[in-house]
Amino acid sequence: MRFCDLLDAARSHPLDVTIPAEWAQGRATFGGLVAALQYEALRARVPSDRPLRSLAITFVGPVAPDVPASYQVEVLREGKAVSQLLGRVVQNGEVMTLVQASFGASRPSEVNVVAEPAPVFKHWDECQELPYIKGVTPEFMRHLAMRWSVGGLPFTGNKSREMGGWVRLRGDVKEEPLTEAHILALVDAWPPALIPHLTKPAPGSTLTWTIEFVQPLQDLTTLDWCQYRVQIEHARDGYGHAAAALWGPDGQLIALSRQTVVVFA
Repeated sequence: MRFCDLLDAARSHPLDVTIPAEWAQGRATFGGLVAALQYEALRARVPSDRPLRSLAITFVGPVAPDVPASYQVEVLREGKAVSQLLGRVVQNGEVMTLVQASFGASRPSEVNVVAEPAPVFKHWDECQELPYIKGVTPEFMRHLAMRWSVGGLPFTGNKSREMGGWVRLRGDVKEEPLTEAHILALVDAWPPALIPHLTKPAPGSTLTWTIEFVQPLQDLTTLDWCQYRVQIEHARDGYGHAAAALWGPDGQLIALSRQTVVVFA
């Protein structure tokens, strides 16, 4: 099932969405997709002139594939320019994901600070792609392409603080404008930045995730390569704290991300 088809499902009937196992990540569904579907349910409750500014996501429990889930929305406040909403992904009567969203209309301002430049990476054609291997890599990776430029691949014992490269949707993707929903998938596609430090497979997952969007979004499509880099700021006792950014192919900033991750090794 294509990414665009799942987004359509969340828009049309958000209280009854089933994600197939081809989007699995271990025993759970790919978190970036879960966040994207909840975003679509939230977006439908906000005026169109208020773009998404930030999401704060807590993964309470694993959303199981092939099981219906409800993407619920509560409007907390509608101000003159900003809308605050709360989303809940509920499965089998239990809350599995919480999402707090802030949407805000543009306003006149004297402050204008240009983003720092993107890091210099090798061209995506020169970078190693992490292939989809059934039974080895997560199932959702059949739908996303990642090409490494910085740091090590998962479980290679590479101790770099940085990891990143190029990312986009792949396979039978429908070419359409790149939206916040797609960006959520592109950012969360990358494994926890601690995983390359390990020398053998071990489970790892995101506990909390905050992502901020630079508006207005760039005029990109789902077939464009985007540039991603994450930096580990601290890791100990099975938890890691990392900051990341996503840029367009021309080096313009798209989103800023922070994650608290858990590694069981």
